Amino acid sequence: MTLALTRPRVGELVFQLHCRPLHPELFDILAERRLQREEYSLRIWITRTGHVITWENEDVLLTEVADIDQGFSDRRRFLSYRLRGGHNGRFNCCNNIVYQTSFQVETLSDAIFLKVNDEIRADGTKRGYLHNFQPNHRFAVAPLGYVVVDATTHYLHYSTFHTFPDENTVIKSQTLIERARG
Repeated sequence: MTLALTRPRVGELVFQLHCRPLHPELFDILAERRLQREEYSLRIWITRTGHVITWENEDVLLTEVADIDQGFSDRRRFLSYRLRGGHNGRFNCCNNIVYQTSFQVETLSDAIFLKVNDEIRADGTKRGYLHNFQPNHRFAVAPLGYVVVDATTHYLHYSTFHTFPDENTVIKSQTLIERARG
C-alpha cells in the first residue's frame, strides 16, 4: 500500500540561499538531476515541497532552497524569505560570482490554475525536469515540480515552477549565477 504524498501549505515554505552543502537526509527528494560543465557543476533535487539546487565551482558552493522551513542556522545563510508575494535577491560571492534571484507566489482562480498547471505539464514533456506527483484520488489535480535550465560555461539561468492544487497556487522563481565582468 502506498501513501499519498501531501504537500504542506505554501505559508510554511521558505526560499533561502546557503553557502554550504545541505544533507539529502533533510529533504524528501523525489527526483534528482546533475549537470556538469567545465567551470561548474549543478545538482537539482525536486522535493516534496519544492526544490534544492546546488551550484559549485572550485571556489564557491551555493545551495538554493525552496522548501519547508526547517530552521537551519544562520551560519552561511545569505538570503531568506518566506514564500509570500514576490521578492528579489542578490548575493555577491567571492571571485566575482554573482547570484541573482526573484520569485513570485500567485494564487489563481480555479480555471486559470488548471490552465497554468496543464501548460507547465505540457512544457515539461518537451524540456527541463518535471516531477508529476501522484494525486490523492483519481479525479484530483496532481501537484507539479518543474525546473528548466539554460546553462553555458559563462552563466547559469534556471526557472522553477511548483504547483499547489489545494491552494490554487503557483510558485515561480528565476535564478541567474554568473561571473561578473570587470
